[in-house]
Amino acid sequence: MVDETLLSRIEDASLNASAPPQQRWLDGWLVRFSAGKAKRARCINAVAAGRLPIDRKLALAAAVFREAGLPMVVRLTRFSQPAGLEAELSAREYTLLDDTRVMVCAALPTAAPPPPPGTRWEALGPSAYAQEVGALRGSPDGQRRAHAERLALSPVPYQGFAIRSNDDGRVLACGQFAIEADLVGLYDVFTREDMRGQGLARQLCQRLLSLAASQGATVGYLQVEADNAPARRVYAGLGFADGYEYHYRQAPASEA
Repeated sequence: MVDETLLSRIEDASLNASAPPQQRWLDGWLVRFSAGKAKRARCINAVAAGRLPIDRKLALAAAVFREAGLPMVVRLTRFSQPAGLEAELSAREYTLLDDTRVMVCAALPTAAPPPPPGTRWEALGPSAYAQEVGALRGSPDGQRRAHAERLALSPVPYQGFAIRSNDDGRVLACGQFAIEADLVGLYDVFTREDMRGQGLARQLCQRLLSLAASQGATVGYLQVEADNAPARRVYAGLGFADGYEYHYRQAPASEA
């Protein structure tokens, strides 16, 4: 079992690493309203219980999301406050979304294999990374711009890398990490669809984690959807195990 204090530190680190410029505090809740793809940058993180009644707090948050033109989404973890928030939202018919696991690795690799034959390892800055991973995902331009903005302004610097083909210059896989103290988070790991099943994600993550270890990180964490079995197998093979879970609830149209 992973230490509860470590899990709490990982939750804090992941909040710091996913901070967009579009966020504000609302009576103990961190309300984020970026136009990007990542839900963690456009949701309510219920960090503290606050003092306002739940009806009033949800109404104030709904106004923020309406102004931003976004659906109102609440991220729920074992740390969410106030107690009973899950039951409150369920009773209000908030839709359950994206069952996710935070996986933790307490022994980072210190060495990594070279890139596959015919490829090279390439560092990518925030804008270039957002464009490359956005192209692989098929994200619209607005989401790519919001992603680039968030990476460039992040309070925890990101380091992005790609495996690029020497023949045609295509990015075959990419990923990035953010280090805070001794913790390193892996983010946006993605493999080109026609290149999956060839071990690229494993090699990429080994390289990212070993580089982070050389910079002082000792514990790794990442977030992956619970039903993404291929990715979970890769991460388990690298020494990651489930630490805690979270999910989202989206407000019904009548409340949002």
